[in-house]
Parts: sequence; structure tokens; C-alpha cells
Amino acid sequence: MSSCGLILIHAPSVYDFRHKSILYGPISDLVPSTPVFEMYPIGFTSIAEYLERNGYRVRIANLALRMLNDPNFDVEASIAQMDTAVFGIDLHWLPHAHGALEIARVVKRLHPNRPILFGGFSSTYFHRELAQRHEVDFVMRGDSTEGPILELMKYIFSGGQAQPHVGSAEHRQLKAVPNLVWKDSEQQVHVNPLSHCPQNLDGLLLDYSHVLKSVVRYRDLANFLPFRTWISYPITAALSVRGCTHNCLTCGGSAYAFRKLHGRQQPSFRKPEELANDIRRVSRFSRGPIFVLGDIRQAGEEYANRFLDAITGFKKPVILELFNTAQPKFLTRIARALPDFTIEISLESHNDLVRKAFGRPYSTEAIERTIASALDAGCRRLDVFFMVGLPKQTFESVMATVDYCGQLISRYTSNSDKRLAPFISPLAPFLDPGSRAFEEPERHGYHLHCRTLEEHRQALLAPSWKHALNYETKWMDRNAIVSATYEAGRRLNLLKGEFGLIESHIAAATDKRIARAIALDKEIDRILTIDSLPERQARLKDLKAQVETSNLSTVCDKRELELPMHGHRFRWISVAQVVLQEMWKDGCRYLSGHWERWKTIME
Repeated sequence: MSSCGLILIHAPSVYDFRHKSILYGPISDLVPSTPVFEMYPIGFTSIAEYLERNGYRVRIANLALRMLNDPNFDVEASIAQMDTAVFGIDLHWLPHAHGALEIARVVKRLHPNRPILFGGFSSTYFHRELAQRHEVDFVMRGDSTEGPILELMKYIFSGGQAQPHVGSAEHRQLKAVPNLVWKDSEQQVHVNPLSHCPQNLDGLLLDYSHVLKSVVRYRDLANFLPFRTWISYPITAALSVRGCTHNCLTCGGSAYAFRKLHGRQQPSFRKPEELANDIRRVSRFSRGPIFVLGDIRQAGEEYANRFLDAITGFKKPVILELFNTAQPKFLTRIARALPDFTIEISLESHNDLVRKAFGRPYSTEAIERTIASALDAGCRRLDVFFMVGLPKQTFESVMATVDYCGQLISRYTSNSDKRLAPFISPLAPFLDPGSRAFEEPERHGYHLHCRTLEEHRQALLAPSWKHALNYETKWMDRNAIVSATYEAGRRLNLLKGEFGLIESHIAAATDKRIARAIALDKEIDRILTIDSLPERQARLKDLKAQVETSNLSTVCDKRELELPMHGHRFRWISVAQVVLQEMWKDGCRYLSGHWERWKTIME
């Protein structure tokens, strides 16, 4: 048995993206990662810490980032050198449907006797389809899989087989692992009850120092970085909740989706005092902003006040989400506790009817009062997000949303105050599986082009994001969604440049990228009308260099999302302390191993 218990592998969206010409469009403009989606899920960190705490070594292998950073990185050679008892691959976000499965095939070919475990939201939804694939041995369902994975690790390390004989003791052991999907020796798929759904997050510890220790232990920084630009902008996350109290129509993390996929009847919250401790722990090593995932008011006013009491005096940058309107008193309370705070609001549309159809409960008038109160309270920045591809939304409605952004900018921006920042992006490439829109598309005005995992895997190979979209609406087809996205992005970019929210050269560069993307979209459509498949492929390949210059920061410069940072990004003394402690432990383990071997020889 390998000394390493589990290697968690994060795959790129499309496995062979380095060789394909795909116009990804603006699908990742408003997230830290690139269109390759190289940012691994936060669950990697919590799973690794939990298993390490219980005696199992865990490594993270961010193959997506390695492939992105190095065109010559040999994926197969890297996987061949890996030595572990279990390989874990995340299929959390559906845009990884191609890369995750292709990486699994490579792992199974190079390590045929090692089990492969899948997990994540999309794995949970497509668990039966996944389990039927040759390269997949186990699927772990649920939103809190740390405990069940520990039970599976105990089974593997006790000598248990991935596909036990029917009726054997091993067969009975696997049946007892909660949330597990597995196959027996006759290839029959077994779906164990979804019985592990903890009602609190007390056993969870989001400890980023574990990542630092692992970097030292394995002499490996490249595989542990969360996304491409993290060293220059080390934003981290603090987890307040698993689950949600809201029901946004297309969200795979909505209350509806959590009930359907994970059996979660109500959200599970991190204790507010522990959430504050998580934030302080992160700040020991990093000076970057900390993003609190989830509106801190979801558990009620008492929870929010306890958190703010516990975090009072913390002067580093913290980003908070608002899922609903907020009273001035609450925003002033935040300002006292967190003097360097940023607010993010997903307004989605300027139109109350569109927003209501999507699942946001507030009116434009009410959220405008919240925006004004947040700025009055002194928030460092206020980001407002809008979306293209919503129910009841037409091309004209999207343009009206951009006009509304202009009104907001005009109202709240001056030469000395440029804190309000609006953004707009497409709902792309997929509706989330498990969301209300995915489950009942026609009822909500959507039409789905893909339903199965395999259909989504194939869609990711389309030559442009327009042809990868798994949906259209009654109000906009794929062409209209793409056209509205580019035109909205162009207009909003020009507004930002006009009002000085971004520098003029950045606005000009973004405008050129949008124009180039529009031209490429038309050229790709023209190429797809060519009858000869070899000629189509050749023409698409000829576009690769141009496509790659249009795939990043399409409708806005990604750096617009970043909060200004000055000076050192990390607290190097604290980092050095962790490094030296881990080096000391490594040295002690090395000497202990030699001592045990010497005693054996002497005996």
C-alpha cells in the first residue's frame, strides 16, 4: 500500500485544450480562473485537512494549472509517477465533464489496480451514469463528503477491493459506507443511502496552513496553487454555510438543488465564532482579501451579529455577499466590525419581473436603498452583477440593463468616488444540473440541448461557446444570447471608460477584444457550414492563434475584479514558521525511519 492515501486531481475543462481551437468567450470573465477553470473546489482543502487529521496523507495535483502554465507539461508522465492508494477526481462544476473523464481514463490506464473516486455536485447528479463507466470505481454523493471518504479510506487500507465479490464480507463493508456509489464483481451498480448530511459544520476546518505544509512536504508548489494568478492576487475563501435559503432558478447551489441532490432540508452553518477564527487564520499568512461564501444573514440576525462581534477589529480586506436587501443599521454594524469591507450583490437584471422570475425576491427600488446605504456606511467597493440568459429577458431588456448601469454609475461616481462597479456576463456554458431550470426547463421558459453527462462532455468540444451552450430561452436563442452578451459587454465597457472606472487604454483594449470575438464568432459559424469535415477542422485550427487572444478578459478586464493591493502579498515570517515546523517534522520522520530500519538490521 502506498504511503500516500489520496491524491486529489483537478482536471482542465477540456483535456486537450492546448491543441484545440475553441472560442470560450466570456464564460470565466467574472471568476478568478481562466476558461480552463483551473481553480480547484474548496472541498479539496477541507477533505485534505480532515483526512490528514485522521492519519491519511493527501496530495493535491492541479493538472489544469500545470497544463495551463507549461505548454510542454507531460500529463501522462506526471500521472505515471504518482503513487497513492486512491485517486480522487472532482467533477464539481459541469464544465469539467470532458477533462475529468479524460484524466480518469489516463489514470486507469497507467494505474489499473488503483481505485478512482469521483465527487462533487455534478458527480452527485450524474452518479449512475458515472458509475457505469469503466474508468470510475467509486462516486461519493453529497455536499459534505469528508466523513464518508474517511470510511472508504479505512476500507481500502484494510485491503478491501474496489469491486468485491457478491455476498463477501467486503461487499457488506462497502454497503455500509454512506453516500457511496460502487460496483461489485458482476458490474452491478450499488447506490448506498444518502445518509450522511451533517446538520452543522463543527467537524470542518478550512485550514490553509495544511496547503503550506504540503508544499514543503512534497517540495511541490505548482500543484497546490488554486489558480493562475494567485501568487500576485492571493484571494482566499471562508465557508459560512453548506446549503442555501434561496431558490435562484438556474443555480445548482439553491435550496431546491440541495434538497434534490444532497438530501439537505436546511442549510448547515459554520459556527460564527469559528468562521471568524477561519478568517484570522488565513490572515496569518496572506494579506489578500478573504471572501466569505454565503450571506452571513442566512442563519438569522443573531448569527450575523455573533459573527460581527467575533470579527470586530479585523482590519484586513473582507468581501461579503448580500443575497437580499439590507438595512442601514446592519451595514453600519458591518463597517464598525470590518472597516475594510467590500459588498457584492447579484442584481441580475434592472427589471423587477425578470429578477423575480429568476428567483431574486427584492425590487430595484429596495436594492437601490441598500446600495446607497452600503456606500454611506463606507464600504471599500460595491460590485453589482448582472446576467444574460434569464427568463423573460429579451435582447432589448439586456440593453436596458446596461442603460441602467449607466444610471447607477452616474449617480454614485465622482472624481473622488469610484467605488461602485457594475459587471455583466452570460449564464454560460451550462444551466446547473439539479436546478429548477434544469429539472423543469419548459415550465420556466428554457429549452435544453443536453441532458446527460455524455452530451455535456461532447458539447464542451464545440468550436465556440455559442455551440456549447446547453440551453436557449423562449425569449432568446443561442445567437441572441451571444449577441446580447457581446453588445452589453461593449456598451458597459465604454461607460466605465467614460466615467473613469477603468483607464482609457484598458477600455480600448477590451473593446478591441470584443470586436475580435464577434468577428471570430461569425467566422466559426461560416466554417461550420463547410461540408468537408477535414476542411472544417483545418480552418478551425488555423484560427487557434486568434482565438487564444480572445479567450481571456473578453467583455471586461479580469483585473477589474481585484481589490487594490500594495506591498507584500504574504506574511513571510508566518509562512517561514510553518515551513520550518514542517521541515523539522520531516527531519524527525526521516531519522525515525532510519532508526527503525537500523534496529531491524541489528536484530
